[in-house]
Amino acid sequence: MILLALDWGFLGEKLSLVVIIILVSLFIAMYETYAERKIAGFIQDRLGPDRAGPFGIFQPLADGLKLFMKEEIIPNTSNKLLFILGPCLAMMTALMTSAVIPWGSPFHFKIWGIDRMVNLQIADINIGILYVFGVVSLGVYGIMIGGWSSNNKFSLIAALRGASQMISYELAMGLSLIALLMLTGSLRLGEIVDQQTQRGVWNVFYQPLGFLIFIICAFAECNRTPFDLPEAENELNFGYHQEYSSMKLGFYLFAEYINMFISGAVMATLFFGGYDIPFVNDVALGHSIGNWLPVLQFICLFAKIIGFIFLFIWVRWTIPRFRYDQLMDLGWKKLVPLALVNMVITGGLILLKQNHWHF
Repeated sequence: MILLALDWGFLGEKLSLVVIIILVSLFIAMYETYAERKIAGFIQDRLGPDRAGPFGIFQPLADGLKLFMKEEIIPNTSNKLLFILGPCLAMMTALMTSAVIPWGSPFHFKIWGIDRMVNLQIADINIGILYVFGVVSLGVYGIMIGGWSSNNKFSLIAALRGASQMISYELAMGLSLIALLMLTGSLRLGEIVDQQTQRGVWNVFYQPLGFLIFIICAFAECNRTPFDLPEAENELNFGYHQEYSSMKLGFYLFAEYINMFISGAVMATLFFGGYDIPFVNDVALGHSIGNWLPVLQFICLFAKIIGFIFLFIWVRWTIPRFRYDQLMDLGWKKLVPLALVNMVITGGLILLKQNHWHF
């Protein structure tokens, strides 16, 4: 009876969307490595990869094949179960974050004479932002488990660095979002995008300081330069995944690039209108072009994400790595107080507006 009660069309739509998002995330992560090497080459006045295919476009495929073909090594002194679980958890949490991101407005189609509306969002839950923070917090365990189970002192030190760094910057990131939530009054990402679309003004213009704090914390959460202390090769050999090889190492590396992609999607959704097409009335455009609107909106969101990915890469090859004391000093003594000040200012301005005081 339960099976008969299931909406198989709805289930098929969601499963298809899950598969598509996972494949797109993996493809983007793969070619982020190519973009990073090409942009680094341009910044450093060299070519970058140019042997595997025209302009080196098959280099990510060659790198992936190399990881698959490498020998699988599990150290004898490691905790084998946790050693395998660590990269799996890192990869899983990186992909799970995409479940609440709206990729475009719903579109209609007819199948077997039945009109259906497909929502380009896996789960439009009313605690979307809390879900993102919960899943991001679980990503700490992938790093900690991998570093501890390796039974290597350098891996353990790197894992402790990574965990303390992510926990520290999550606080400032959460505080920066409280001011945004005071404006939107909702935790649903879809509703936050709708508000920006209807208003015609993106949240970044209302919360520039909150966005600045959020993007700095996003760099730290993704372990990207100048916050890549867990992978400081000149101090810790190779970081928390030093003992890993083959696709276990590949999972850790892929998770970092998927986190960059999803972080860009979250920042675009919260502060840059999500799939909102700038300088265009999406509703009026939808009446004229129909189901082509979600396609254009997805392309627009994708362009915003690509912009954030470029920023991640540009900063890596421009700014030197912080010392660990500077990292913690910035997180606790600078970003947290700034986020609290931003929250107080936002609350005061909202109170003034509600009392109809002109300023």
